[in-house]
Amino acid sequence: MQSGSFFRIILPCALALAGVTFAGHQALDAADHFDPPARTGSDTNTVGFDVAADIADLYAFHDADNVYLSIGFGGPSATSLPGFYDPDVLYMINVSNAGSRTDVEFPIEIRFGRDGVNPGIEVRNLPGAGLVRGPVERNLTTPNGITVRAGVFDDPFNFDPQGLRDSRATGNLSFNNARNRFANLNTTFVVIAIPRRLLDQGQPLDIWSTSARIRS
Repeated sequence: MQSGSFFRIILPCALALAGVTFAGHQALDAADHFDPPARTGSDTNTVGFDVAADIADLYAFHDADNVYLSIGFGGPSATSLPGFYDPDVLYMINVSNAGSRTDVEFPIEIRFGRDGVNPGIEVRNLPGAGLVRGPVERNLTTPNGITVRAGVFDDPFNFDPQGLRDSRATGNLSFNNARNRFANLNTTFVVIAIPRRLLDQGQPLDIWSTSARIRS
């Protein structure tokens, strides 16, 4: 199993301007682009490790009406490739909105399968919605206003891995903002929009993600 990033979102009162504050990271096992379990080779190699289970990023933010949760995996990949919809990987987005920060009030489970001949998605444990199921690359909505979409998106991350390696090797910052390893590449994402009224208990939200390969 691998863990993605840990976020804390501060939800302002209804009269305040929408804003997001991310608290400092606490100690936990974590993985992101290019470092799932059994990772081998360079950061450009996509052979020899579990691409579908490789969490790329967890994004969490809000506006006046909704909290948006987004988990990306299997990237970055060429724009000619389809999404990674592996039915044997369980993705989790865990949301804590009451009590201890480590209590999970909403353990959102994400699995893929088939919708006829096409990939389909199943999402469980959404606030007040239970199960959502349908095809990928389509907005799926619930009666209480939650929207789910799975599909291939342009990878929004911007980073210079060569600059990181050079900085570590020399001790001097060597980043070049003209080098973006993720430019013109895609990542598979699941994006969930949840009305704030279903999550806001008057305290910050703690959100983290995991992936696990299910073995029979």
